[in-house]
Amino acid sequence: MLSFQSLGVPQDLINVLNSQGIKEPFAIQESVIKDALNGHDICGKAPTGSGKTLAFALPLVAGLPKASPGKPRALVLVPTRELAAQVTKTMEILAKSKGRSVLSVYGGTSFTPQYRALSRGVDIVVGCPGRLEDLVKRNALNLSDITTVVIDEADRMADMGFLPPVKRLLDKCPQQRNTYLFSATLDGEVDHLVKNYQNSPKVHSVESDEVLGEVTHHFLKIHRNEKTSFTADLADKLGSTIVFCKTKFGVDRVAQQLENRGIRTVTIHGNRTQRQREQALHSFSSGKSQILVATDVAARGVHIDNVACVIHFDPPADFKDYVHRSGRTGRAGNPGKVFCLIADEQLKSVKALKRSLPLTHGSNEEIVKADINNISYSKSTVQTQNETIPQSRRRDSWYKENRSTDRFDRDTRNGDGRKERTNDRFAKNGFGRRSNSANPQKPFERKGDGNSINRKSTGSVKTRSAKPKSSSGFESHSNRQSSKKFKASRKSW
Repeated sequence: MLSFQSLGVPQDLINVLNSQGIKEPFAIQESVIKDALNGHDICGKAPTGSGKTLAFALPLVAGLPKASPGKPRALVLVPTRELAAQVTKTMEILAKSKGRSVLSVYGGTSFTPQYRALSRGVDIVVGCPGRLEDLVKRNALNLSDITTVVIDEADRMADMGFLPPVKRLLDKCPQQRNTYLFSATLDGEVDHLVKNYQNSPKVHSVESDEVLGEVTHHFLKIHRNEKTSFTADLADKLGSTIVFCKTKFGVDRVAQQLENRGIRTVTIHGNRTQRQREQALHSFSSGKSQILVATDVAARGVHIDNVACVIHFDPPADFKDYVHRSGRTGRAGNPGKVFCLIADEQLKSVKALKRSLPLTHGSNEEIVKADINNISYSKSTVQTQNETIPQSRRRDSWYKENRSTDRFDRDTRNGDGRKERTNDRFAKNGFGRRSNSANPQKPFERKGDGNSINRKSTGSVKTRSAKPKSSSGFESHSNRQSSKKFKASRKSW
């Protein structure tokens, strides 16, 4: 096996790697680093977890010149905020030994710190295409001095519709530059990037060096209204679980329903701020929360080793999304289970999806009726400072009892999908009107202006007494003024 020194990595960077416990390069690093240090463009086909971050970070940092204010020297494009944060963390350690600085930019955070950092001068910018374009449009970021561009997870960017802004950003960079592109697949729009934005690249293809555990796949037919309860039962049996939904609204809805069942749940989707995402990831990875509900934004760039189960609450659109979602379990040699919950109207599309999947040995490839009693399990645990806590632990009884006063406590959906919210303080009478909790048979007495009606328990209706008038029979001046104010306020309503 080759060493980092034999690949041409500078000694000061090797010392940094040794301090991090990294002694030998992975396969993708052996293939890429030498060609990159020699000035070639790189096209790497490598899955998530193969070690490609160091493969492009080492040659990028090794020969990077110092940047001017607002004009970075290197640009790293990534599809998600989580991946941007991870790449930045890795590159900061290496760049510090060379006296270079790294800045991560993405949506969901304030522009002000990014403006200030760029005005002081940043050597390497790691970010998502949308925020980078915003900074370029605001003249806070100038790409005319870029010497190296990295496009990480290019296939994911294509799936998320990010390639148009990626191309616009590449067009603003100098023609004489090094371009490193990494992707799990090199077809379709990714191949277009390779042909039009790279100069005779060196192509390298490797498999992941990560030790994977045995993962079994189950395709279960289930009624749509039963998906949430079945998901809760699976999480209770198996432990830490990631649930994937198609939409942001679906994520919030499923998470709320699971919370109502007393399961600690956190969410990640595009409308969450970066701080909220980081808090959710920390809560889930530390074992404080049992379920993480997310859109496909968490299908890549989120690496948590102790995930026992992945549930496709909404089946994915294509096999690539299925593979990346399912890859969140079975990491670091741990076993995992993947469940795809299929409603009647989704059966046809899932059958087409299954035909394109290279499923592992031992998976249940048949679509069967969901039955929680047929699921074998072993609860995973998370070691804390003082004790080992089962991740399948539900909320304590105190929490569930005190949630009964929350107006979201009973969150149900009718057959047509409309949400119906009720509160323990109120109950609905036979006519659909809220009744008085103290006397359910007596409707509420409405209170309002002088012309409102007063409904008594006998069902009689009478008009309230009119406002008092002066002894002359005409309305007093003070009453006229108050009446005008009241009418004006009603118009504002």
